[in-house]
Amino acid sequence: CSFLPIPIAFGKKKDWKDGKQVETDEDNIINDSNPLWTLKPSELKDEDYKKFYRDLYPMSDEPLFWIHLNVDYPFHLTGILYFPKVKSNIELNKNKIQLYSNQVYVTDSVEGIVPDFLTLLHGVLDSPDIPLNVSRSYLQSDSNVKKISTYITKKVSDRLQSIFKNDRKQFEEKWNDLKIFINYGMLTQEDFYDRAKDFALFTDTDGKCYTFEEYQKLIKDNQTDKDSNLIYLYANHKDEQFSYIEAAKNKGYNVLLMDGQLDIAVVSMLEQKFEKSRFTRVDSDVIDNLIIKEDKKGETLEAGKQEALSAVFKSQLPKLEKVEFNITAQALGENSSPVMITQSEYMRRMKEMANIQAGMSFYGEMPDMFNLVLNSDHKLVKEVLADEEKECDSVVAPIQQEMNDVDKRRNELKDKQKGKKDEEISTAEKDEVNGLDQKWEELKTKKDEVFAGYAAKNKVVRQLIDLALLQNGMLKGEALNNFVKRSIELI
Repeated sequence: CSFLPIPIAFGKKKDWKDGKQVETDEDNIINDSNPLWTLKPSELKDEDYKKFYRDLYPMSDEPLFWIHLNVDYPFHLTGILYFPKVKSNIELNKNKIQLYSNQVYVTDSVEGIVPDFLTLLHGVLDSPDIPLNVSRSYLQSDSNVKKISTYITKKVSDRLQSIFKNDRKQFEEKWNDLKIFINYGMLTQEDFYDRAKDFALFTDTDGKCYTFEEYQKLIKDNQTDKDSNLIYLYANHKDEQFSYIEAAKNKGYNVLLMDGQLDIAVVSMLEQKFEKSRFTRVDSDVIDNLIIKEDKKGETLEAGKQEALSAVFKSQLPKLEKVEFNITAQALGENSSPVMITQSEYMRRMKEMANIQAGMSFYGEMPDMFNLVLNSDHKLVKEVLADEEKECDSVVAPIQQEMNDVDKRRNELKDKQKGKKDEEISTAEKDEVNGLDQKWEELKTKKDEVFAGYAAKNKVVRQLIDLALLQNGMLKGEALNNFVKRSIELI
């Protein structure tokens, strides 16, 4: 009964007299029969709107701004909608709009009356044209409700557009609080995206804001790959990905900060909306591979050395739960880091989408896949390789020769069996192939054990791995303690 159009008296007002409270003759009116939304906007000041918001939501922060609705045709609608600060879970902030019919309270569940993304707004709507039967199916088929929903969406987008045009500085200052509404709207309502694309903003890691069109112009010359795709680089944690961001900046690239609740979903949506464009997280690959501007030359490190390096480093990788590493060696230049950890853009994004989208839980259960990239140009990696050859070659060479012999015989047998049906191959030949496969695996294990034994004694190998893990926030507990001790010993 807070806003019934007639006063409601509850007892008499009390006053202090001779040190005690006594009743007066004046009625104690407990409702507001002329609430703010029934007045003209021209009669109201900002403080009136803020006070009304505090009365409705006593424990809330001050709203970002508000929209006063007042329409007589083709339907009747009045109300005030506020943009609140959304701190965390979207679901907790829904259903804060109160619906009235001629100042009589109806419901605070307005999902069928306003578009889904606008259920994040707070405030009051009052319309005698909204049916009091507020079941979802009834509302969805009511023509007035559809008109009201479209009108509210347009008023909200017009208000946002107006603030952006008239006071862009204020709009940018409030963008971090506003973007959850705008992103949610663009994701869930096509016609809102068409309106919002002109005032939705990107923010880069330096805190500068750009419209979609402005940003496209900014990066077009320097961030277009060899296939004419525009590459949008982004980070979702400025501090954790600092070194990757700096590497990109040193290349002259700009990096967006996409750290909002819905940003991963927005990235996927914008890839579909923007022509010949791709979003890539700045730590998804080494800097030279993020935007490939020309065909790469072949790998400089020969296969045997690459295998040796991989085996040495793989043997010293920690066992982390639901984490798998793939080791590669690349020529990245002597001034680049000796070891880097990257994560596939596709798999990481699928796992992140699994957290917010039903039906993708399969990806959430998969292990995290990381690439450990060894820079074969770096002095420390070269030293490890040279030292490994000196220490291990005399033991590894005869094992490798034996593996080559096994391989040769195995290939001879497989060539001989080509074109034959399974029943045409003798049991002896099958047994010999199986035996050779087993022998080859045993020799491979023996060779890897030699590399692992060498790596266990080489503190630099473990130190380089731990530095890469530390850089990615993956070095914890005992491993971190061992790293600190080893660092002191090496110093």
